[in-house]
Amino acid sequence: MSNYDYDLFVIGAGSGGVRAARMAAATGIKVGIAEGRRVGGTCVLRGCVPKKLLVYAAHYAHDFEDAAAYGWRVRPPTHEWAHLIAAKNQETDRLNGIYINLLKNAGVEIHDGYARFLDNHTLDVAGRKITAKRILIGSGARPFVPDIPGKEYSITSDEALDLMSRPERIAIVGAGYIAVEFAGIFAELGSEVTLLVRSELLRGFDRDVANELEAALERSGIKLVYGGEVSSIKKQDGDYLLETSEGRNIETDLVMFAAGRVPNIEGMGLENIGVELKSGGAIQVDEFSQTSVANIYAIGDVTDRMALTPVAIHEAMCFVDTVYKDTPRSPNYDFVPTAVFSQPPIGTVGLDEDAAKQHCGKVDVYTSRFRPMKHTLTKRDHFSFMKLIVNPETNRVLGCHMIGDDAAEIAQGLGIALKMGATKADFDATIGIHPTAAEEFVTMREKRSEN
Repeated sequence: MSNYDYDLFVIGAGSGGVRAARMAAATGIKVGIAEGRRVGGTCVLRGCVPKKLLVYAAHYAHDFEDAAAYGWRVRPPTHEWAHLIAAKNQETDRLNGIYINLLKNAGVEIHDGYARFLDNHTLDVAGRKITAKRILIGSGARPFVPDIPGKEYSITSDEALDLMSRPERIAIVGAGYIAVEFAGIFAELGSEVTLLVRSELLRGFDRDVANELEAALERSGIKLVYGGEVSSIKKQDGDYLLETSEGRNIETDLVMFAAGRVPNIEGMGLENIGVELKSGGAIQVDEFSQTSVANIYAIGDVTDRMALTPVAIHEAMCFVDTVYKDTPRSPNYDFVPTAVFSQPPIGTVGLDEDAAKQHCGKVDVYTSRFRPMKHTLTKRDHFSFMKLIVNPETNRVLGCHMIGDDAAEIAQGLGIALKMGATKADFDATIGIHPTAAEEFVTMREKRSEN
């Protein structure tokens, strides 16, 4: 008979935490989980899913216009933002219910409230003392808002998804995937968008792809402002004045920060038990997601290894296999496909060109840039760009990068090939599907001359 209330207690009911709790419970142990907000976590309720629903909505702005080129006659469309948000809320409510049922059907006991460590086996959850043999932290991350005068007048992606009216003007502070995704959403649905970029757009992504996106954003009417940081936000009559460290003044109806995320550890009491943290506040773990305290583990964004929902789920499965199935395995972060649902979208897998050069010194680069077949009739100023990066000594493909329609779907398939070690010769030997954009990846033959 265990001396603890639970064999495993999970902090955070996001995608990683829910998967770990369910799979651990399936091994026959007693599992509990605590969530201070709603079961489902960031991706399901405040991130990937609702955001992509808004991306779909934004795409219709072009689709209605493009239909005329194909013979359709449609009345000038109008958009009801409040209807979109209500429909999105209905879907996230449905998903929240599904996740609750998944946990209950697996025998996992759900506790509403935030968890705080009293010692390494004891938690306080909404005033209730809970003990557990092992504890898994999967509390995720939250948007970062700088401590500046007027920060209370700003919103983050959390609030952006719940606005009941669309701002006529919005200033978005940030240069990562969240910033460019929301810039595209608001711009396509009719807002005047200013994107404030401190240094470079999409740091960590291939530069050619980032440059293509920059040009596409500007073509869509988004104003990009480079350099400096926001120093203050002042409330005016009916709008706000955003001031930058370089002396720029930007008038806007709404300010949104999308300048990174920070681990959700505030108030958790990690200082009470000596869990080691990284310099940025993320929880330090070993290759098996174990913290510096032997019975405490952590997965997902709170560890700041690779902040992607499928990765958190992968880490959860590795944790369960290691701890409860006696088959130790550590997460593998090689060739993880990812996407940016900007407009146009980006799909990528493997190393970008700079990282590839650091890895093997010299690389062969193949690129293709073209107007998608769809727009030969619409005449829209949209282009797709694709890039292959190859190790010239082994012929192995190190990276595939694309910006353009269906980029995310294409990158998923390419991820399998790169994970299996595909070479450029394998790509060349593959017959393409014509006419598609994806066939470009198997028909690029000419190496880029400069390296």
